[in-house]
Amino acid sequence: MEQITGYIDHIIYENNENGYKVLLLVDPDGQELVCVGTIPGVDNGMSLRLEGEFVEHPTYGRQLKVIKFEEVIPDDTAGIERYLSSGAIKGIGESLAKRIVAKFGTDTFRIMEKEPERLAEVKGISLRIAGEIGSQVYEKRELRQAFIFLQKYGISNNLAVKIFERYRDSLYGVMMENPYRIAEDISGVGFKTADEIASRMGINVDSEYRIGSGTLYALQCAGADGNVYLPLEELLDKASEILSVEKEHIYPIVENLAVDKKIIVRQGKVYLPSFYHSELSCAVMLKELNVSMDEREFEREKKRINEVIKKVLRENGLQPDDLQMDALYKCVKNGVTIISGGPGTGKTTTINTLIRYFDEEGMDIMLAAPTGRAAKRMQEATGYEARTIHRLLEVNGGMLLDERSPRFERNSENPLETDVVIIDEMSMIDIHLFKALLSAISVGTRLVMVGDVDQLPSVGPGQVLKDLIDSGAFSTVILKRIFRQDGESDIVVNAHKINEGKQIALDNKSKDFFFLERNDSRVIYKHMVQLITEKLPGYVDATPFDIQVLTPMKKGNLGVETLNGILQQYLNPNDGTKAEYEYKDRIFRTGDKVMQVKNDYQLEWQVLSRYNIPVDSGKGVFNGDTGVIKSIDNAGRILTVEFDEKRQVDYDFSSLDELELAYAVTVHKSQGSEYPAVIFPILQGPRMLLNRNLFYTAVTRAKKCVTILGDPQTVRLMIENENTNDRYTSLKDRIKEVMGTVDQT
Repeated sequence: MEQITGYIDHIIYENNENGYKVLLLVDPDGQELVCVGTIPGVDNGMSLRLEGEFVEHPTYGRQLKVIKFEEVIPDDTAGIERYLSSGAIKGIGESLAKRIVAKFGTDTFRIMEKEPERLAEVKGISLRIAGEIGSQVYEKRELRQAFIFLQKYGISNNLAVKIFERYRDSLYGVMMENPYRIAEDISGVGFKTADEIASRMGINVDSEYRIGSGTLYALQCAGADGNVYLPLEELLDKASEILSVEKEHIYPIVENLAVDKKIIVRQGKVYLPSFYHSELSCAVMLKELNVSMDEREFEREKKRINEVIKKVLRENGLQPDDLQMDALYKCVKNGVTIISGGPGTGKTTTINTLIRYFDEEGMDIMLAAPTGRAAKRMQEATGYEARTIHRLLEVNGGMLLDERSPRFERNSENPLETDVVIIDEMSMIDIHLFKALLSAISVGTRLVMVGDVDQLPSVGPGQVLKDLIDSGAFSTVILKRIFRQDGESDIVVNAHKINEGKQIALDNKSKDFFFLERNDSRVIYKHMVQLITEKLPGYVDATPFDIQVLTPMKKGNLGVETLNGILQQYLNPNDGTKAEYEYKDRIFRTGDKVMQVKNDYQLEWQVLSRYNIPVDSGKGVFNGDTGVIKSIDNAGRILTVEFDEKRQVDYDFSSLDELELAYAVTVHKSQGSEYPAVIFPILQGPRMLLNRNLFYTAVTRAKKCVTILGDPQTVRLMIENENTNDRYTSLKDRIKEVMGTVDQT
């Protein structure tokens, strides 16, 4: 660690939101040095003591990467005058700075901080201006002192900015009494970070604050794994493992958390409040929406319905079977209807017939899906506008009180103005998004939910589609017949075989389903690159970037982290002309295929014309959105990505945790997407991941071609392994509580 002292000659670049700066420092010998890092609250002319490491920037040469800093109060009048003359304090220019220093000499800073009213003794400064100067000095000093305090406990400068902005004057009390509050109050800060800080501050391992925070963290981890609750005993076990504290010390804290309403305990199940209330709210709203046409009225209308449907079928050349007709009748009759089925079973035909029926009846229809790609496919298949659910609900970029949930313009007070809402890819929707959707649908509006219940469940908490079907409370049709001509698509045939637990042929006699036996990961890498760059693009009429590698895992030789590094070398190598930036364990390069890996409701995007004039804009980029890096500005620390629909987003380098390379993605992250060709490398892995459900989901992502690279025995084991990662959810129970078990036919 190097230590440098000097004054700021000038600030080259700064980001006011996170305090990041590039500045030119002049040391006591007059030598200039570029320094970079999060250095908030400093200005031109200020004297600093900096600690950091020297790095060699490929463009800008030798720099000091700042890790710690503190202000050094100048002990000479020249240094004081230089700082005041820099314009750092609004209202003080060069001539006024000279008069202030002439009046107070080396005591100037003390006067400005402790007795600012005395500045009025200087000609040209009124009492009002003196007060304003004092406020500025105090605020800058407060920020720097807070940073120095937080740095003592190993808190990064980026986190220090967030802590200061959240607590201001009270941060000292919060940090000394209960540093675990930052995990609850500050978005992006987890228990582990707070626990490390608390340890440095001397907080006891068995502190009630620590146990309470660790218990909440265990529930948050369960939510990240898709669970809505944990059984009490399992929560105690997980919290004990996280905290290294005996369970008997945790149970009383759980009771206290329940009294403080930080958790909800029902029948031995422990929920975070937002999870419990989301399920309960969904059940209540579904009951209100589930208004059905009277049976006699429906029979009277059936003749008219049949006439309209026949007209629609005749005009559009659609030919639904009996199950599809049953689905149509149920959608007309009921306020809430569920349609589920695998690939090729006619879900799209059913939706198209339904849309045209409602359109013929003069009804307004809105279509939506969870992701941009799924919405685009829905629009292409129906010819009607389809949006993401977030855009349908008009996400506005603002956040609710917990700073973790988005605000939507469409809600119970401002519902969607439509007669019918049709949602595709329902298996992807988590409980929180489902609650937001239902809140925006008014009673009397028909809700039709379409999806494949055998797909992997949502990335977020819950298994909404499965719970809705299992509740037996809503009109449901499961489409089973495959509407594909014999031999047309082995992808569809094999997907259904996999889902039924039947073994598939690996003899390569198919035109769209291939298996290449390879038992060495290095050999798999080689053939994967050949397939992407040489074999498949012409075969499926696509570019190499359209071909997607899917894998069950993040880690390991065939995990996304390793595969992305290898594929980047071959698909987008460093040829000396492309800008790049190394961030933690990965390199981002112009032209890279990337994916957003968390919902960010405040990220701004814009669509530019070919003359770079904005023609559309909005907020919100979501987990699973994929795009291409268009540019990297190392000086401005900005990386620009173009997502689907030509939406361009600027990422500050400090927020690149939200992006990952996407040459290879997990099967879970691929939900809702469809690719011309899918490559699925598989040798070995955790049994919990290598299951039928995941294999089925991977295969059904491909439109024209599936190629499996790996071990035939592992493929067979995946088909045999029907174990899925069961989730702890209770939407089914909440529905039964609210409306009883009603099996509608």
